[in-house]
Amino acid sequence: MEELGRISVDEFKAVEKLNLDLILDDIRSMSNVGSIFRTSDGFRVGKLYLCGITATPPHREIEKTALGATASVDWEYKEDALALVRALKQAGYKILALEQADNSTYLQNFRPIKDQKYALILGNEVFGVNEELIAEADEVIEIPQFGTKHSFNVSVSAGMFLWDYFAKSIG
Repeated sequence: MEELGRISVDEFKAVEKLNLDLILDDIRSMSNVGSIFRTSDGFRVGKLYLCGITATPPHREIEKTALGATASVDWEYKEDALALVRALKQAGYKILALEQADNSTYLQNFRPIKDQKYALILGNEVFGVNEELIAEADEVIEIPQFGTKHSFNVSVSAGMFLWDYFAKSIG
């Protein structure tokens, strides 16, 4: 770890994070949850909110892909994602949903505002982001796709979004 220049969990907790939180709503696969924890650690996401049926740590299946990131990334369970989204909006967050929808903004065209706080909703692997949550979102972000499948895996989508957001935030 020293050769790679990695920081400790305590150092991670103290450093500045992205002005971005993630809302994982009804994610059924614990491997996806763990992978999103790990990617969130890599890009210093502010916090993860685990909602609905999304499993929470500690759990062996989450840890298989999180590889310890459940200790570094702040997280909280909230049963009701809609109530959470409304509370975050009241607190000044802009709500983003990562989904294919009418009037969506392609990821490459999304420009985060420097000091704006954001929360990104990631939805169920089969059904996507709940329609009620999409209706509450300030903006729907879509990752363009060009193959035969109609969607990316949720943890892959999270990784693509986080890299793009991170790159735009430091640029």
